[in-house]
Amino acid sequence: MNYLEEYKKWCESPEFDEQTKEELLAIKEDKEEVEDRFYKELEFGTAGLRGIIGAGTNRMNQYTVGKATQGLANYILEQGTKQKGVVISYDSRKMSKEFSMQTALILCANGIKAYLFENLRPVPELSFAVRDLGCTAGVMITASHNPPKYNGYKVYWDDGAQIVSPRDKDIIEKVRAVESFSQIKQMTKKEAIEKGLLTIIGSQMDDKYLNVLKASILNPEMMKEQGKKLKVVYTPLHGTGNTITQRLLNELGLENVYVVPEQSEPDGNFPTVDYPNPEDPKAFKLALELAKKVDADVVLATDPDADRLGIFAKDTKTGEYMSYTGNMSALLIAEYRISQMEEKKILPSDGMLITTIVSSNLAKAIAKNYHLECIEVLTGFKNIGKVMKKAEENKDKTYVFGYEESYGCLIGDYARDKDGIAAVMALCEAACYYQSQNKTLWDAMNDIYEKYGYYKEAQPSIIREGAQGAQEIKDMMTKMRNTPIEEVGGYRVLTFKDIQKDFVKNMQTGEITKTGLPQSNVLYYELEEDSWCCIRPSGTEPKIKLYMGVKGNTQKEANEKLEILKEAMLKIVE
Repeated sequence: MNYLEEYKKWCESPEFDEQTKEELLAIKEDKEEVEDRFYKELEFGTAGLRGIIGAGTNRMNQYTVGKATQGLANYILEQGTKQKGVVISYDSRKMSKEFSMQTALILCANGIKAYLFENLRPVPELSFAVRDLGCTAGVMITASHNPPKYNGYKVYWDDGAQIVSPRDKDIIEKVRAVESFSQIKQMTKKEAIEKGLLTIIGSQMDDKYLNVLKASILNPEMMKEQGKKLKVVYTPLHGTGNTITQRLLNELGLENVYVVPEQSEPDGNFPTVDYPNPEDPKAFKLALELAKKVDADVVLATDPDADRLGIFAKDTKTGEYMSYTGNMSALLIAEYRISQMEEKKILPSDGMLITTIVSSNLAKAIAKNYHLECIEVLTGFKNIGKVMKKAEENKDKTYVFGYEESYGCLIGDYARDKDGIAAVMALCEAACYYQSQNKTLWDAMNDIYEKYGYYKEAQPSIIREGAQGAQEIKDMMTKMRNTPIEEVGGYRVLTFKDIQKDFVKNMQTGEITKTGLPQSNVLYYELEEDSWCCIRPSGTEPKIKLYMGVKGNTQKEANEKLEILKEAMLKIVE
């Protein structure tokens, strides 16, 4: 069925309500909009199901959410694990509450017990709850850091990590097998509660989760002492973060925590930001204004589902607030925690630091310095969770730290997804520690660079929207894959990895080996002087992503090298 036939079906079939039909009939003259809504079905990418809210197969709505949930239910029934149940949470986005209740009731209608949070809660608490309750799966209704018009549907399995291959493919096949929306089973909330299938989770889960986080603090007394002086500005960017973050910091002894008042309450319109993403410096406008007013030491922001953390720290030498990339903030946490674990003689001899192939090479330098195994995985924290699960089952490695460049890390093994709440806590602990040594977090970051070298990274993107854009992105990847590249920005290519085709080519010897990674549409170029670049299409947005990193002897040298490499890569890809 082509997209026009699918559009006509949605406009005419009794399966769809009148509101949906009215929305679709209103765009009948807009051929591009009709095509964009129906040229494909939403599929699970690196972060699950995600799309613009609205009517259509390529949109987030009650029908696509219902189909996804019925497919998930069919998969769980086939696995024979329905008695373990599914825990469901949601963020502040439009329709999140409605989609979460719909998800819970469809599962209940299939005889699967559902544990639904009483109100919005962050992703890391959902991951923790899956493990704590012993559920077979979890669902988080969120579009993470995407613009306000988006929502999404993340699926977790019993280890608390997002689903990975082959389970993700098996579940999407079950979703595709739901051919008619009339196949989606229904049940009322009243009936679900009466049958004991729906349980509402309250603040007791908050207490459990926060107690685990507090137990991971390495210097609690020092934190209480320095917490009297440290000034922290925090913004949840209208999302879930402040449901528990302010309470956590106060209980740890931080007495000067200032939450940005205009952004403290959940609001799916995100009225004070264009893009609720802590990776975007513009999202910090109000937080930085408040920071200057109260003379804050550190400024922190979490995205709507609170799995990502962005940071600015004050440089007391200049009085300026300095921005950190996701690599910088995560590796500052890593260096602090790992060095303290070594000092306290609690760093495991079989410890591992897990990162992704598009994250900073500084991670490898830190791991090497502390005799940890550095394991690289594909993009997506679920792949870090997969390594954690394997180590847990084999009992042969101990998790110490994991992170990806997209502003997410996990400081312990209590969950299996990145945790912005724990990252806030860990950054504040590090700030207290360095403050006790008369240093700022910016001083600490520069100490790391002096110790290991000036590693700098960039991640430009090329956006191509709609069906035509999707084809252009596909063509760009094909061109790059089939064009031998021996030099980028003045750097010789040492090795070329095509992870889709599972081969690594040594550009000097011509030797071909395997990547050792699952197949994925990713091309990676290892360059001279500890530099590198990588390209892949986004799994959730209409863009092709470019990643790159360099190492310099000074910050100025590293910045110059990075700019040359970035310009060269953009020219090659486009």
